[in-house]
Amino acid sequence: MKTLTKVTKSVKEKEVIRTWHLVDVSGQILGRVSGTIAKLLQGKHKVNYVPYLDCGDYVVVINAKKIKVSGSKDTDKTYTYYSGYPGGLKRVIYHNLMEQNPTEIIKHAVLGMLPKNKLRDRRAARLFIFPDENHSYKEQFKNSKS
Repeated sequence: MKTLTKVTKSVKEKEVIRTWHLVDVSGQILGRVSGTIAKLLQGKHKVNYVPYLDCGDYVVVINAKKIKVSGSKDTDKTYTYYSGYPGGLKRVIYHNLMEQNPTEIIKHAVLGMLPKNKLRDRRAARLFIFPDENHSYKEQFKNSKS
């Protein structure tokens, strides 16, 4: 009678291969595309994904000022920031933040979908957001088609 041997090989941090993804968000819904970006940052699309390692990829997001939201969120959605001091509560409406800094909207949505653990800051550092199609990572996409 044969005994079964262990065939599952654990992934090491040094064995993780990071690729670059270019995501064009023009005309797409904010919540749907931010979930896809969060999956790419975590590495959940890879076959060797493990939750305790940071095996995600780099993500470059372009056309952030052309993103859409569904329903009446354009006028109703507010972003709240608190400094920790009395009177330090700031509220910004989605429409105003879109005019001032559209990259902050996508960053806020994606970071809200990442797990709140020690890997979150490392994953967020691999997210690069640009308000239009001009970005500084063109050399990463010369040979790839993604």
